[in-house]
Amino acid sequence: MKDRVSGLLSQLPEKNLDGMLISSSENRRYLSGFSGSAGYLLISNDQPVLVTDSRYTEQAANQAENYRVVQGRGGWDWLVEWLKETGVKRLGFESQDMTVATHDSLLEALKKDESLNGVSLIGASGMAEQQRTIKDDSELRLLQKAIDASDAAMEAVCPEITEGMTEKEVAWRMEKAMRDFGADGLSFDTIVASGPNGAMAHHQPSDRAIQRGEPIVIDMGAIAGGYCSDITRTVVVGEPDETFRNVYDIVLGAQLTAINTVKTGMTGEECDNLARVVIAEAGYGDNFGHSLGHGVGLAVHENPRVSPKSDDVLDQDTVFTVEPGIYITGWGGIRIEDIVILGKDGAIPLSKASK
Repeated sequence: MKDRVSGLLSQLPEKNLDGMLISSSENRRYLSGFSGSAGYLLISNDQPVLVTDSRYTEQAANQAENYRVVQGRGGWDWLVEWLKETGVKRLGFESQDMTVATHDSLLEALKKDESLNGVSLIGASGMAEQQRTIKDDSELRLLQKAIDASDAAMEAVCPEITEGMTEKEVAWRMEKAMRDFGADGLSFDTIVASGPNGAMAHHQPSDRAIQRGEPIVIDMGAIAGGYCSDITRTVVVGEPDETFRNVYDIVLGAQLTAINTVKTGMTGEECDNLARVVIAEAGYGDNFGHSLGHGVGLAVHENPRVSPKSDDVLDQDTVFTVEPGIYITGWGGIRIEDIVILGKDGAIPLSKASK
């Protein structure tokens, strides 16, 4: 964790900051190792501080070895004392995470102490998130554990899907299987969209009974050690019809084109376009409305963005999804999604479940 804190500290001078208040739960865990649900980090050139409540002080001491743990009792007294102790004048805060109400209460607390009149709060979003785009070996091990759990669940449950099962029943079986194969939890609500429901990319499982020959889009993910997986497969009970075969082949071709041709240094927009062109040339450009992918890590959706107009650069050791889809109202949809890591010679799929 020391290297991660050092990485954040190295960004402070270019932002003209003396210190940083971390409120995001994912960034708190990334920078300290603390997995509790409440707390703040205070980062400056002094020893970093983790502030949490009485429920978590023992856990914090065990997980955040390099931090001084402070028990907060409501309000901002702990922050006021830290500002006086360190002399921090330009304090960055995570403007993408902190609510307006919390920001206002913090300003009021600072105004009440005349000795802090010279302290400024500076919105500084995306600093830790940018660091998180490059995954180290410890992160990759946890990511792979989450991916393996969802892969194994997909392989185990798909052959058991039969005509008449409901979408909810399939979702439950997938969720149970992911836990049976080592997941700590789910990274998002499982999507099972059969027949016409598959035209809705984020359909919630319903009591609709699955029919033979129709597409079934299954999108799900596991959590292991705080890290997320995300996988989509589209399957069919019985024999697929000609439309299914045609659309499936286009989507698969688009996905494989992107995976096999993306290179380090490309932008998210350039990667997105690799697959989008394939789908557009097949006549389904208007049926692919979402982005090609997104980063995955402590959050199931994080940087880099792999989408039209994204200028995020895809560096070596970035991890992201590749998930093209085609959605046809009244018929259904096809989506295929894998997580890849970008190596020096191209993308390496981390997802292994059969397509």
